[in-house]
Formats: sequence, C-alpha cells, structure tokens
Amino acid sequence: MSKAKKIAIYGKGGIGKSTIVSNIAAAYSEDCSVLVIGCDPKADTTRTLVGKRMPTILDIVKENKDAVVEDVVFNGYNEVKCVESGGPEPGVGCAGRGVIVAMGLLDKLGAFSEDLDVIIYDVLGDVVCGGFAVPLREDFADEVYIVTSGEYMALYAANNICKGIKKLKGNLGGIICNCRGIKNEIEIVNEFAGEVGSKVIGIIPRSELVQQSEIDAKTVIEKFGKSKQANLYRELAKSIYLNKDFVIPDPMDIDEFDQFFRKFQ
Repeated sequence: MSKAKKIAIYGKGGIGKSTIVSNIAAAYSEDCSVLVIGCDPKADTTRTLVGKRMPTILDIVKENKDAVVEDVVFNGYNEVKCVESGGPEPGVGCAGRGVIVAMGLLDKLGAFSEDLDVIIYDVLGDVVCGGFAVPLREDFADEVYIVTSGEYMALYAANNICKGIKKLKGNLGGIICNCRGIKNEIEIVNEFAGEVGSKVIGIIPRSELVQQSEIDAKTVIEKFGKSKQANLYRELAKSIYLNKDFVIPDPMDIDEFDQFFRKFQ
C-alpha cells in the first residue's frame, strides 16, 4: 500500500462532496501526484477532472475480467489519476458493492503505488451499507472529513457518519462547511463540530463559479484558477494536508441532536 496521505471525504448525497473532492484534488495536483476514487454509485466524482463521465470499475470488469490498471485508472486534469467504482442501476442490488469490488481490484492491480502523494475517496454518507465503510474498515484511508451545510438533514447525516467513524475507530480530521446560505450557518456548523468533539477545518461559500465550472465539466481550479473561490479550495487542501489533529467523534443521540438544532430556530 502506498505511503500517500489517504483521505476519505464523507457526506450526505447532494451536499457537494464531489465538488470539494475534485477541487482539492486539482489543488493538490499543482504540487503532488494524486489519485481520486469515486465511491458514489452516481459515478460523478471525477467528471470535472476528466471532462466527462468515465467508465466505472463495475462496467469495465463486466466486459473484461482480465482488466489491467490502465483499463480502470484514467488521467484527468493536471495528471490527476481518476477512478469510479460504480454501482447498480437504481433499485437493483447493493449500492456499496461497487466500492468493495473497486477496492479489491485496485489493490490487486497495484494502483496504490508508491509514487502517489495523496489519495482521496469520495464516499456517500447517507446509505447504511457495509460497502461504504470499506475505505475505513480496510485501512485504505487514514483520516476522514465530513462535508455538511447548516441544514438539518445534512447535519443529521453528518452525525450518523460520526457514529460509523466511532464504531470503526476512525480518525475524524474535521468538518467542512459547504455553505448553502442559510441563517446562522457557520455558527451552526461550528457548534455541531464542537458537539461531536471535532472542529471546522474549512468553510466554502456559495459561488456562481462552481455552477459555471461544472456546466463545462471543469473544476473551479481549472476554469477560474485565479479566483477567490479557487484559492479557498487551495486553502482547504492545505489545511487538510497539514492537519495532525484527529479525534474519534462523540456523536449525539437523536434526542440530543434535535435539541441541539432547535437552539437555532
């Protein structure tokens, strides 16, 4: 297994994990060799790095049982290596199966090579399925960050993710606030981080540049590299890279969580 810094980014579906992952990967690529592994069955993590949707490992192994590493790992923006685990059609099969198959195959093929500096996993955090615990359970990732907004369901998912991290004795490195512009949002997320024993490691504001970039299947780093938004992704990437403050989180039970959230209503 590579000596790279191995980061898992978890969060509720639709909260902006893939945007965070692709942009910090692009930021790291300015100085490091990077591998991004999309563990979301939507298989959209790497779209803005590759410039299009790419074949998933599940799709590839259906056609070619003897796939080699070049068949499943694609080069994206600035030589970022990109993988999509894939998943079943909606309503059919286990959503985490692609993660299990992908991790096993990538390990077997030697994709976690010694020349990698950073490996980032984009993991869906609101599906209760063993497949999504693979990056932690199998020691593929060393540290976890949770993306959330200040919205109830995003924080509810974040709290549940903390329960999983605690059960697996994982290392939580911090909470990333991907802002939706709701009232008291940064205060809410900061207080939530404190409640579970962690901290906010980065705040990413809403920006029109994100949508403009994603329409063109590019990261903000690539399309608007000199913008303030791009620099915020660079700062987040640096904060994560230098972080040495990890905890096993102490999640709230449901009553405590509801009581916590009512304070802000």
